[in-house]
Amino acid sequence: MILITGGTGYIGSHTVVKLLEQSEDVIILDNLSNSKKDVLNNIKTITGRHPEFYQADIRDNSAVDKVFEENTIDCVIHFAGLKAVGESVRKPLKYFNNNVAGAINLLMAMEKYNCRKIIFSSSATVYGIAETMPLDENSPLGVTNPYGRTKLIIEDMLRDLYTSDNRVSIVLLRYFNPLGAHKSGLIGENPKGIPNNLMPYICKVAKGELPYLNVFGNDYDTLDGTGVRDYIHVEDLAAGHVKAYGKIKSNRGLYIYNLGTGTGYSVLQVIDAFEKANNVKINYRIAPRRTGDVAIVYADTQKSESELGFKAEYSIDDMCRDSWNFYRNV
Repeated sequence: MILITGGTGYIGSHTVVKLLEQSEDVIILDNLSNSKKDVLNNIKTITGRHPEFYQADIRDNSAVDKVFEENTIDCVIHFAGLKAVGESVRKPLKYFNNNVAGAINLLMAMEKYNCRKIIFSSSATVYGIAETMPLDENSPLGVTNPYGRTKLIIEDMLRDLYTSDNRVSIVLLRYFNPLGAHKSGLIGENPKGIPNNLMPYICKVAKGELPYLNVFGNDYDTLDGTGVRDYIHVEDLAAGHVKAYGKIKSNRGLYIYNLGTGTGYSVLQVIDAFEKANNVKINYRIAPRRTGDVAIVYADTQKSESELGFKAEYSIDDMCRDSWNFYRNV
């Protein structure tokens, strides 16, 4: 049995679908702070299976204990956490409380109930401001914002846990920038309130829900002055988790992998790709840089390709089409 924390969220829900399609048994734990319970019905529509669901916060000791007491959990895939860089700069304690304290509580429950496998949803933000690109798994670590610091702290906790007990199996998956949605159009990224990520913001502008997109900074040392990121389709990202689970099903160890495409696109290039893929005009304006943002980030994917057999399949055009296919029907 696999416990998915944050399983009704954007990346979590797509991973749940992939695992159910592989005939795995899945339990979701989510407090619905940035997702909706309707996702469960959409997962069932896609897969024909309705995962067991617990609505609870990972910081709630008794609620987490209840999940482990009522089920035999073999592995945890830990997505649950706050993820907005800008908000983390304004409210760092909120992020440490939710992300770090939540992870500690989850890990203590795993130890209590002898669950020794975990796949952690980390981030390329743990690399900080890198001097060279692309980023590989041995690139120097450092952070530029509290959100990234929470990810690095949790990574460090997991490294220390493995040092203390090499019976555990841990995979740290460092995501680059997920875009896209399920081909069915039933699940995708639909955050509550004003979006913090690029694509749902673009979609809200395309749908007329927001007047324009803020492009944060056009004076970076990039091809057009806007930030460059490695965007990966959420379906590819979900497939990477299935590969990671296969890795630790029968192997003990601590493994670290980048999940990206190895190609960077600027914000303006993404806007252009969206307009062309969907024949929709996106109004945008240039806004000041956000504190904590860096100019260029893209992945070296050789390790995940060679050790996991993982390679992203979808293009930036696919990401734009699938995102709009989902969002225009929300």
